[in-house]
Amino acid sequence: MAVIPENSVVPAEEAEPVLVEIVRSGFVEGVHRGRLVLLEADGSVGLSIGDPAAPLLPRSCSKPMQATGMLDAGLDLEGELLAIAAGSHAGAPIHIEAVRKILAGAGLSEDALQTPAAAPGDEQALIAFHRGGEQPSPIYYNCSGKHAAMLATCAVNGWPIETYLDPAHPVQQACRGAIERLTGERIAAEAVDGCGAPLLGVSLLGLARAVRACVLADPGEHPRRVADAMRAHPEYMSGEEKLDAHAMRAVPGLLAKAGAEAVYVAALPDGRALAFKVNDGNPRTLAPILAEALRRLDIPDADVAAFGAAPLLGGGRPVGSLRPVFG
Repeated sequence: MAVIPENSVVPAEEAEPVLVEIVRSGFVEGVHRGRLVLLEADGSVGLSIGDPAAPLLPRSCSKPMQATGMLDAGLDLEGELLAIAAGSHAGAPIHIEAVRKILAGAGLSEDALQTPAAAPGDEQALIAFHRGGEQPSPIYYNCSGKHAAMLATCAVNGWPIETYLDPAHPVQQACRGAIERLTGERIAAEAVDGCGAPLLGVSLLGLARAVRACVLADPGEHPRRVADAMRAHPEYMSGEEKLDAHAMRAVPGLLAKAGAEAVYVAALPDGRALAFKVNDGNPRTLAPILAEALRRLDIPDADVAAFGAAPLLGGGRPVGSLRPVFG
């Protein structure tokens, strides 16, 4: 297992394939490189671009697995509360209320959260935040649902609250066990995520297998409970205007989760799944790649058109696009 040392730099592989071309007025002015893997319904690899077995840091794509690990450890959440525990919320009022419900159910206050202080990501919530003279707070950080669930898991087990982000803490070990079980891999690297929680490296192939395992688990099993909650409440696990919510509403039964630095995973109810990582981390690449990947998995154009990338503009009118170039 590789541990990423402090102050080290892990360079992106410049030779990795092009996933997206930036096309303006017919001219390719730039590219985005990365890796992608598509799984067929039987779990076999249908398309592989780059090395899907190479390790990466999955960022928030780990959250469904971490939520599974918390359920394994005795956490009892359902519906929108489980969805926000597995999601990356936008700080809208419904999100803050849900996080507070998780904490209150565990007998805890916002003071227990160890997420960084943040302002809402939701546009309307941010306007109200500034008008009300509020200050950045840990509860507005997009991972506070996951952190609240970690604290609730500690409470139900009598585990220490103050050290819940320590990699050796029982709640983090429960999350680690679920990640290894669902990906079918040993942890390849250890780091710290933006929210301060442990971040465990796996491969794209492992990520695709994990999200596939979530949708194929039997009803009532912990991975399936997480998947069902996310799909039933996409507005809680991402936000009304986020790609995850748009995609899951457009494609029946889709489970989708974005991670920082342009990592993405998704799975369909029959086991078809995908995962990709864009080297430069640009989030504008997520929608066009996801749409094209789902087309390759035989999802109709009419479904994916609902969340495809916006055109590139010139003088206020469309003059180009981000064009996926798979294989």
